[in-house]
Amino acid sequence: MRILVLNGSPKGENSITLQTVRYLEKRFKDETFEVLHVGQRIKALEKDFAEAEEKLKAADLILFCYPVYTFLVPSQLHRFIELIKEHGVDLSGKCAAQISTSLHFYDITAHRFIRDNCDDLGLSYLGGLSADMEDLLKEQGRKEAEDFFRFILWRKENGYSEPKRREPKPFVPVPLSETAAPGMQEGGRVVVVADFDPEEESPIRDMVARFMRVAPFETALVNLREFPFAGGCLGCFKCAANGTCVYKDGFDTYLREHIQTADAIVYAFAIRDHSMGYRMKLYDDRQFCNGHRTVTMGKPVGYLVSGPLAEEENLRIVIEARAEVGGNFLAGVACDETDPDVGIEALSDTLRYAVDHAYQPPKTFWGVGGMKIFRDLIYQMRGLMKEDHRFYKKHGFYDFPQKRKGRILGMYLVGGMMRSKKLQKKLSGRMTEGMLMPYKKVLEKAEKE
Repeated sequence: MRILVLNGSPKGENSITLQTVRYLEKRFKDETFEVLHVGQRIKALEKDFAEAEEKLKAADLILFCYPVYTFLVPSQLHRFIELIKEHGVDLSGKCAAQISTSLHFYDITAHRFIRDNCDDLGLSYLGGLSADMEDLLKEQGRKEAEDFFRFILWRKENGYSEPKRREPKPFVPVPLSETAAPGMQEGGRVVVVADFDPEEESPIRDMVARFMRVAPFETALVNLREFPFAGGCLGCFKCAANGTCVYKDGFDTYLREHIQTADAIVYAFAIRDHSMGYRMKLYDDRQFCNGHRTVTMGKPVGYLVSGPLAEEENLRIVIEARAEVGGNFLAGVACDETDPDVGIEALSDTLRYAVDHAYQPPKTFWGVGGMKIFRDLIYQMRGLMKEDHRFYKKHGFYDFPQKRKGRILGMYLVGGMMRSKKLQKKLSGRMTEGMLMPYKKVLEKAEKE
């Protein structure tokens, strides 16, 4: 069987994810593996896609191989998927699978992104392996990789695949009204980070213009189409020491001086390929010049979106989780699948409230779980990621449960008491009362204030 590996890592042969493929190549000698370094060669493929098209058409199984970058695949692989669609490559009837490596930080959203695009391309999706970066170094990890690939081969041989998640539907945006009351320019500065062609009429361009006209803030527009990006994040870690990107296009400085200094940030894009489009993804990836530091923590964010957002469950998760992990209150998402005038007004007013009152709700699982993954990572790698370590230490992110010695000891005592049948009868019904005592003190204090 001819297997085409689409290596989405910008590191090419030096990709950790690719090492799992190389291992499988040695263990499954009857299969033919061919690697196309789409992440490393994306600029060349934009100029000439003929070679890639030929290899795609010749493959029996297409294997997406990539590291997870900020909730999704690297921007380079995102762009390659766009190129497949732009060139109209017919892959219907072929099979696909995926292998990723990460710290399991939102690997599920990256996998769903690939699966949704496999549906678009007519590929029969067989399954995916999400591995930790060091899994291949362990016997269990190697076994899991072999078991996964053996299962993929079995599914292909028997004609089994995952059902399609959705069927594409035509989308007609709800237009904006012709008039809009201007906003009051008073205190606060909002930056709109957008992706649209400034020379062409489009719903998202109109939504951005409307928001900037009615928002009660000083507003500034950063159109990613106009920024001279030298390329997507290379994952080279050269920024780990001093926060300076290896590229010389000035993005790291521009980001810190013109975007992160705002009181709030609004992102604007049209849904493309079940995501925000590769330019917005490139923007996200290049923010790695900040390391794993949530440098805009406490600042509200909002979204202007054109497209069928209600159908894009995975994208909605990315939007919510992106805000929570960053410590940003999600003030709202205005979309033109419903009345965009109402959505823009609500977003504008909510941002105003959030800025004025420094509103920051507590995190849910999206934020709490995500940050605990990076908490453990930075603590282990603090010798290398010194700036990250200082940031995490300063903001109290090292909330390891083993530090709560008083609570741990208390639970041992309670556990010992509960193992006694006599004490169980005596304490029956009083456990809840004991648990409520601290809360009663809080309520009593609130009554007096």
